[in-house]
Parts: sequence; C-alpha cells; structure tokens
Amino acid sequence: MASHRRPKQPSRTRVTVLTTAAAAAVALSANVANAAPSEKPSKDEVKAKVDKLYEEAEKATEKLDGAKEKQEKLQKEIGSLQDNVARGQEDLNTLRDGLGSMASAQYRTGGIDPSVALFLSSDPDSYLDKASAMDQLSAQQVESLKKVQEKQRSLAQQRSEASEKLKDLADTRTELAKKKKEVQGKLGEAQKLLNSLTAKEKAALAAKEQERATRATERVNLGSSKGSGRAGAAFAAAQGAIGSPYVYGASGPSSFDCSGLTSWAYAQAGVSIPRTSEAQANAGTRIYSQSALQVGDLVIFYGDFHHVGLYAGNGQVLHAPHTGAVVRYEAIGNMPFQFGVRI
Repeated sequence: MASHRRPKQPSRTRVTVLTTAAAAAVALSANVANAAPSEKPSKDEVKAKVDKLYEEAEKATEKLDGAKEKQEKLQKEIGSLQDNVARGQEDLNTLRDGLGSMASAQYRTGGIDPSVALFLSSDPDSYLDKASAMDQLSAQQVESLKKVQEKQRSLAQQRSEASEKLKDLADTRTELAKKKKEVQGKLGEAQKLLNSLTAKEKAALAAKEQERATRATERVNLGSSKGSGRAGAAFAAAQGAIGSPYVYGASGPSSFDCSGLTSWAYAQAGVSIPRTSEAQANAGTRIYSQSALQVGDLVIFYGDFHHVGLYAGNGQVLHAPHTGAVVRYEAIGNMPFQFGVRI
C-alpha cells in the first residue's frame, strides 16, 4: 500500500538563513559590479613616496658608511696589536733563553761550597774573580725575571685587547650586512614604484628635476663666488665632480654618496674630515645663520644630520642628492636646513 505522507517542509529558520544568504550574494554581486577599479597613484604621489624611500635609504647609507669606517679602523688596530704581540713574543723568548743560560751556569757551579772551592782552587785570585761574576750574574737573573714577568703581563693585555676588537669587528660586520640589506630594500621599493610610471610620466619627472637643477646652477653663476682657502679648494674639487652619479657607500673619484662627496672634496684640499654626515656635523664651527655661510662650508640637513652638502653661494648647495641622481646644485630651501659647519 502506497504511503500518502506529506513531504517534510523546511523549517522557518532554514528558510530565513537561505533567504539572507541569497540576498547577501545579490548585494555583493551588485557592489562588485558597481565598484570603481582601484586608482593608480599619480606621478606626483609616486614621486613623494620615492623621495621618502630615498631619504630612508640615505639614513641607512650613512649608518652603513659609519660601520664601514669602524670596520677599517678596527682592522688597522687589530693588525697593529697582532704585530706588537708577535714582536713581544720574540722578545719574551729571548729573555727566557737568557734565563735558561744563567740557570744552567748556576747549576754547574752551584753544587760546591764556596769555601771548599776556594781551598781546592789552584788559583785563588781567579776563583775570587769568578765568584764576583756569579754575584753579578745572580743580579742580572733577578732583573731578567722582572722583565719576563712584565713582558708576559703586557702580552696578555694586548692579546685580550685584540680578542675584544676581533669580537667588535664581527659585530660591526653583522651590522654592515644588515644596513646594506636595508639600503637595498628601500632602493628596490623605490625602483618598483618608478617602474609603475609610464614613459611619459618618467620623462615629465626627469624634465622637472632638470629644470630645478638648471635654475640652481644659474643662481650659483649669478653669485659668482669661488670661495677661498681650503674651503674654496674643496668646493672647486666638488665642482669637478658635477654630473657624477650618486652611489651609496661611494666616496669618489667617479661616484659619491652625500658625505662621500664632502669628505673626498676636502681630502683634495689636503684636509681630512670624518666620513659620515653625522660626524662631519661636529667637525668644525657651527654656523646657524644661512646669511653667514661662506662658499665651501659644509651644510647639514635634517634633524638627525643624515644629509650634507657644500655651500655654493647665493642660497644654493652642491651635493650628491640620492640614488638615481647626480652631483648637482640645489636650493638650500628644498631640504630642512640645520646649520653650516666651517672646517
């Protein structure tokens, strides 16, 4: 006999859930269909982001330069210490050999009572001369022992110092690798952003940069000041580097980062200044008024002193700006001026 049971009706709760889900799906589809595609950033927005990345990369570059400078200094100090230790060990070995000879001589002659030796001697005068020599030899031995002890202490101290510097060198190399990776990461991000621009947009940005550099050059030429003394000679050397590319960690003669340019320029004038912009900020007399700056003075930018250039006169600075740019003139007002430094 066939069953005449009524089919089971879906529960009210299930119907509500299904209806809600269907409505949500329809709404989502409508939103997707009506949503505006994500807008591509304008070339000016890209430029602002790239400039920020370049600034961050330059901060890391100055830290990188500092680590490189510290590494070179440590390597020289370690080399000097190791040479001193080697020479000291040779001196110590010589002292020990001398002590050994004295000890052997005493052993050979020290087994007979002096009064018996004198009684048995066929030449009492000769014996007395030898006895006097033995007293002198004993005094020399005491002095040699003191020298051996002093040399051992000195060598132990130098070895300990060399060991500490080797550890410091290892830490510095780790920091160097970290900073290099950080710089490369920032530059990679910047390049990725630049690659998102069209050829027309890239050309427009390049033209704007060129126009700014041209105006700065014209302003310098109007000032026509060449500077004097060592500062003037440093500025003249930097002028010869105009057009050289910015390369992080480079200090000439064909490429530079910001502090690499200034330290190289002053070296051409026979003046040694520190390698990093932060250290250069403390390398001379600070000049807080822009109107008091003279051609060739260092110009420090940003609150953490991570950028430096050379004052070019007439409100302009000669500097190595950032990756992708070349050594050029630029208005001081384009960056946050802190102070000048007169070397």
